[in-house]
Amino acid sequence: MKKRCKWCNIKNKLYVKYHDDEWCVFNSDDKYLYEMLILESFQAGLSWECVLNKRENFRKAFDYFDINKVCNYDTNKVQSLLEDKGIIRNKSKIIATINNSKVFKDIQDEFGSFFNYLMLFSKNVIIYEVDKSTNDLSDKLSDDLKKRGMKFVGSTIIYSFLQSIGIIYSHDKDCFLYSKKFNVKEVNYDSSIGNNKASKN
Repeated sequence: MKKRCKWCNIKNKLYVKYHDDEWCVFNSDDKYLYEMLILESFQAGLSWECVLNKRENFRKAFDYFDINKVCNYDTNKVQSLLEDKGIIRNKSKIIATINNSKVFKDIQDEFGSFFNYLMLFSKNVIIYEVDKSTNDLSDKLSDDLKKRGMKFVGSTIIYSFLQSIGIIYSHDKDCFLYSKKFNVKEVNYDSSIGNNKASKN
């Protein structure tokens, strides 16, 4: 039997598939980054397994994460989401999702893509570390997103987001997916990271 990270519930096939095929796999596609950021924000105070189990329902409820549609959700749509038993029916998080989507688009407009914005902070480096829930990178990215107006993007949520998209690689060393083939580097982040500002062309 393959040995997986200690957090992976092997009785949940959906969770195992996520662990094996998605978690910590580097992804630069803005649509995927957007979906994961929204889903991670719903995790606040809950478990990722809970969110993952409802992922397909979230996709249907939020128009398959079409950011333009989500940005234009009105009070009627919010009410319909609150009545949807297939998702996490938290009004504050639903309203924050609409707001965060607008901020996400603003960042895309400013930097060309949300991925470009992330690279400003990560410096194109993948970190390997385990058993952490925050670091300097998640702290600084969280602070900047909050300043831009996002909600439910605390450092712990952002750290989990960075793991989900492969900027932080956290497979346990005894997990079958622990590998150096992705050019994972063990690094100490410069405390000045994120202080630079990208210039528009």
